[in-house]
Amino acid sequence: MKLNLLLPAFFALFAAPTLFAQIIWTEPAFPTDQEEVTLYFDATQGTAGLANCNCDVYLHTGLITSNSTSSSDWKYVFTTWGQANPNWRMTPVAGQPNVYSWNISPSIRQRYGVSNPNEIIEKLAMVFRNANGSLEGKDTGGADIFYDIQQDNDVFTAGFVAPSSSSVFTTIGATISVTGASNQPATLSLFENGTLLTSVNGTTINYNIDVTEIGTNVVELRADNGTQTLTSSFTYVVVGPSPVALLPNGVEPGINYVSDSEITFVLVAPNKQNVFLLGDFNDWTLDTDYQLSRTPDGIFWWIKISGLTPGETYAFQYLVDGEIRIGDPYSDLILDPNHDGWIDPAVFPNLHPYPAGKTTGVVSLCQPGAPEYPWQVNNFVRPDQGNLVIYEMLMRDFLAMDYASLEGLLDYFEDLGITAIELMPVNEFDGNLSWGYNPTYHYALDKYYGSPETFRSFVDACHARGIAVILDIVFNHAHERNPLAMLYWNQSAFRPAANSPWLNEEPTHAFNVFFDFNHESFYTREYFKKVLRHWLEDYRIDGFRFDLSKGFTQNTNGPFDAAAYDAKRIETIKIYADQMWEVSPGSYAILEHFTVNSEEQELINYGCMVWAGYDTHNAYLEAAMGYPADLSLASYKDRGWTKPHLIAYMESHDEERMVYKNLNFGNANGSYDVTDLATALDRVELANTFFYTIPGPKMLWQFGELGYDYSINTCDDGVTIDPSCRLAMKPVRWDYTYEPDRVDIYNNMRALLHLRNNYDVFQTTNFTLDVDQYWKTIHLNHTSMNVAVLGNFNVASETFNPKFQHTGTWYEYFSGETLNVTNVNQNITLAPGEFRLYTDELVTPPDAVTADDEVIARVFDWFVYPNPSAGEASLSLMLNEPAPLQWEVFNLQGKLLANKDLGVMS
Repeated sequence: MKLNLLLPAFFALFAAPTLFAQIIWTEPAFPTDQEEVTLYFDATQGTAGLANCNCDVYLHTGLITSNSTSSSDWKYVFTTWGQANPNWRMTPVAGQPNVYSWNISPSIRQRYGVSNPNEIIEKLAMVFRNANGSLEGKDTGGADIFYDIQQDNDVFTAGFVAPSSSSVFTTIGATISVTGASNQPATLSLFENGTLLTSVNGTTINYNIDVTEIGTNVVELRADNGTQTLTSSFTYVVVGPSPVALLPNGVEPGINYVSDSEITFVLVAPNKQNVFLLGDFNDWTLDTDYQLSRTPDGIFWWIKISGLTPGETYAFQYLVDGEIRIGDPYSDLILDPNHDGWIDPAVFPNLHPYPAGKTTGVVSLCQPGAPEYPWQVNNFVRPDQGNLVIYEMLMRDFLAMDYASLEGLLDYFEDLGITAIELMPVNEFDGNLSWGYNPTYHYALDKYYGSPETFRSFVDACHARGIAVILDIVFNHAHERNPLAMLYWNQSAFRPAANSPWLNEEPTHAFNVFFDFNHESFYTREYFKKVLRHWLEDYRIDGFRFDLSKGFTQNTNGPFDAAAYDAKRIETIKIYADQMWEVSPGSYAILEHFTVNSEEQELINYGCMVWAGYDTHNAYLEAAMGYPADLSLASYKDRGWTKPHLIAYMESHDEERMVYKNLNFGNANGSYDVTDLATALDRVELANTFFYTIPGPKMLWQFGELGYDYSINTCDDGVTIDPSCRLAMKPVRWDYTYEPDRVDIYNNMRALLHLRNNYDVFQTTNFTLDVDQYWKTIHLNHTSMNVAVLGNFNVASETFNPKFQHTGTWYEYFSGETLNVTNVNQNITLAPGEFRLYTDELVTPPDAVTADDEVIARVFDWFVYPNPSAGEASLSLMLNEPAPLQWEVFNLQGKLLANKDLGVMS
């Protein structure tokens, strides 16, 4: 190697900052919180999202302090994203294109307003942006940027200022600019592979390394101030042509456990130049021994690692073309430095530590020789898809807890009559509290709700009760932090690159969000087929609800509600369904499709199911409010179908809540007023009775059985309603189980589901609906029993023909009253909101539960409501006998905030 001595002066460090190939640096190099500091930013480094932007560059900044719980827990943020405040605008450095500076004065502590002298400022935290935030400058891999703060200038400190990474990837002919610095005068010496290169006296040493040979090299800085010697090092790897070798037999993309101590890693990355494996097994250093081989066709990259400890967990990452750091797309568990700090250790204990300071971005986890989960149910028979009752939930707003807590609720679901639980996305998505439709790692379980073991335990426990588990899964699009997006990314345009094997450069349909998958690509189809196999085999889930399945197309089909018939889209969905049924026969393929009837009919005839859509939801809400509505859209027959594969719903995660609509927009006539709470809740029972009695699968949204009345647009405070709050956290209201009118809804639904789950007439194909007037009737006919459902959705009395199927004795299901019918067409009068369900065989409903403790006893021994709360909250306890009690309140970091002795309570 050839080394060129540069001026050993501090001036050189800051007069020519472009030499150092780092994203940020400061003057002084090792600042304390009591000093004035100048911060420099090179927009060409990191993600380079602001390189040559010809725009004003702004700083978004905060601190990592001793009170921070993770690198994402910024403190003292005084900048606001998207605001063009001149106080946050950076100054272009004269003569240095793409380099900007920002002055922090009179000191870091004063500028950020840290008044507590005992709070230690550990790092500056920052992201750079243009005025409106549409362009970003971040660290490699899209990570936030941090700079260490020196705690005491009297403590001797030294290290490399440039390069800023402990591992440098380069090629022959490149030049590496090296800068070492100390905070006190010292003898600074540079070594390469143990050989002294040069030494200077001062506080800065600079060299240029001209790269001429292939290999792995270690550069070390030694700083000697006469009483103490400090060392620091970085590795640089000079890469030659990638080794070429055929893919070993029996391996596939992802993590292949060859034995309890061997793994073959396989990455799909066509047309890349080189790939390295970084991880715990090589201390995250670049090393040619860990360079992946390329298959002759240039598609696959692979390496076999041996000598691993059975049962031990290892973190790893791929470095692609020296710049792109990603986890394995087929990781079943990942570490995220920006969000994992908020995960409760009680929810996910002993989480593998993130390799802080050794890499950036998401890393994958692998565990050779991992113990297999001891499944208890190995012969689960799935409920018939034509009669499913699906409970859809977002765990965040249902429990505010985890999979273990949800498992504790299964008696509640079983008692209610639920036959399937559908979870909104639980694969890794960006953040912790999202709805989950911003996927990053489709293959990995999100850790915020618990570990793979607790999720498997939940699935196993569901199966023990005859309840299926369905996952909402997002195949239409990917978030920019998805590894497939990162592999082929156009940072300047902030979209997938034109050569991406998986993602379209631009969306092909108007209803797209995030970044659109090309489902006609072989790579995309193989990726998602493997994802489907993984969840069905490794977690034994029972099916999927495919979000925005209408988007599985390369054709622009027009507006959201008028997509034309698309044979290619049907081909794609059949490929995915075939993969599911090959791996797990009878698994459910549910489509959020909303296309023309002919396309949906072809798919349901193939074995898929589809969501009913907004019109069905809207009809039930209109009827419940007391307005004209036709409920026939809830029937598969209304669409001319012969298979009961239409999943109807009155509420879903996407739709407004019925009781909220009743209370705010309900109709009225004299003293009968739907906006009155008791009446609004009674109208839910009316709607239920005309919903669950229609043959075909049904879905309810969480707390629908208790008349949840917060708008879908309720904000985090639980009070304000605004469309911008659609995704905000909603109050968790298990205290509803103490309100008699709400428990009446629970009993009504429980009684209806008892009928669906136990009597064949509710799966009959011989039924008629007359449900387009204020008065409505449903007639079910079967050799075992006949049913007549009568109801008045008006806000005034209605007289109408019940059209009983025959004369004779009929039994009203809810009241137990007997009706002797002598004329099947004899008119009947029902009061506003009144309904009746008649059977011609005596059927006894399950015993009703009361509102004092019976429902909640099925849920928790204690609970807090509302949760979350912006103000006061209540705590409810269930005690079998008097006991001394004390309450304690902790924050997410485990710090005790308050406590009180309550004495003996009963």
